[in-house]
Amino acid sequence: MAVELIEKKPRGSRPIHLVARDGLSDAGLDPAALAWANAAGFKGDAGRTLLVPGSDGRLAGALFGLGGRDEGTALGIGALARSLPEGDWHFSATPEKPAIATLGVLLGGYAFTRYGKQPSKSLRLTAPTGADVAALRRILHAICLVRDLVNTPTNDMGPDDLEQATRKLARTHKARVAVVKGDDLLAKNFPMIHAVGRASDKAPRLIDMTWGDRSAPKVTLVGKGVCFDTGGLDIKPASGMLLMKKDMGGAANVLGLASMIMASRLKVRLRVLIPAVENAISGNAFRPGDVLQSRKGLTVEIGNTDAEGRLVLADALALADEEAPDMLVDMATLTGAARVALGPDLPPFYTDDDELAASLSTASAEQEDPIWRMPLWRPYDTKLSSKVADLNNVTSDGFAGSVTAALFLRRFVDKARSWAHFDVFAWNPSDRPWGPAGGEAQGIRALKSVIEGRYS
Repeated sequence: MAVELIEKKPRGSRPIHLVARDGLSDAGLDPAALAWANAAGFKGDAGRTLLVPGSDGRLAGALFGLGGRDEGTALGIGALARSLPEGDWHFSATPEKPAIATLGVLLGGYAFTRYGKQPSKSLRLTAPTGADVAALRRILHAICLVRDLVNTPTNDMGPDDLEQATRKLARTHKARVAVVKGDDLLAKNFPMIHAVGRASDKAPRLIDMTWGDRSAPKVTLVGKGVCFDTGGLDIKPASGMLLMKKDMGGAANVLGLASMIMASRLKVRLRVLIPAVENAISGNAFRPGDVLQSRKGLTVEIGNTDAEGRLVLADALALADEEAPDMLVDMATLTGAARVALGPDLPPFYTDDDELAASLSTASAEQEDPIWRMPLWRPYDTKLSSKVADLNNVTSDGFAGSVTAALFLRRFVDKARSWAHFDVFAWNPSDRPWGPAGGEAQGIRALKSVIEGRYS
């Protein structure tokens, strides 16, 4: 299914009437349509679509239920992408949040088509007043990029493929890409990226993309690019590996955010760092109890090889921090503890910048892009202590796993003016009105809004 956004309403376009619960009388329907809705028992319940015939028996329009004040969301209007018949459509009246409502319908039409599955129909939607068509197309492209990358299985999205996806995006926007690969990671002082990825037959690497005026404010994005995670020698059970193709979801999300930043021509100097590895098992895999050197100089005892994402991020964050960026953001599918705490839909973020946190929370509400601030609870920092090294990569008690993972990363950031860590799931476990089950962008619309507000 595909939804095309157009700017001018074509002849024969059918209207979509958005109806609040028990608001049929206020929907501006003609008597025949109102009678049809009443006969069908349509009450404006959230997410319900009712097709309305004309006097000649042909399709004349549709009603869509918004529900009560605390039920429906503007993004939820995306259910129309699957419930409307093929053809041209427009909103009969401007939605309360025109841009978000339109985006919901566009995203609701997404389908992952790489392996032959094709959309069953196509719609055209006229942009309502107040919806910036160019901006919506940029957002749609970015989110579809994230979804496509995460949905692609590892046999076609290993470290090599993730590098090529980054290079393709860079060519589109005339960005520059440098890559440190294989044993060169040791020569260039990225020992933890090398250690995590060396057991795979796909060479580990650090992908470094830069764009924009060097004199502009520096915004650096770091994305976890673990293209598959077996757990290493602390191997996951089979059920724990089923979704591990999505363990590069942090990298996919920062590439989506970078796409929006570059396409919008924001006045920043953008840098994207992706440590791309597979956490595999072979004779040279890193082991529990090993002590790894890091780029920053800190030594890290390995308490569990399945906590590898923070290791590769740490080396990348240390590099990013060396040039003291104005804003440093990392995104990672880092902990199951974050899902236990907040579920799959609400990614936690961590920062010690209260102003940034407030801006992100405001943007989250405005954009209907859920994120939630969690505390960098300093007393838990001692849980990462080691008897033989500067710190351990895990705690021994199993508590507050997402918080302690964020505290681990915080050890590698000193100079950045502002830093935030996002522990994303990057996946919809079930179909949503604005998209099917599968890979998902999380937090990047809120982040783009904040970055644009700070540096426009």
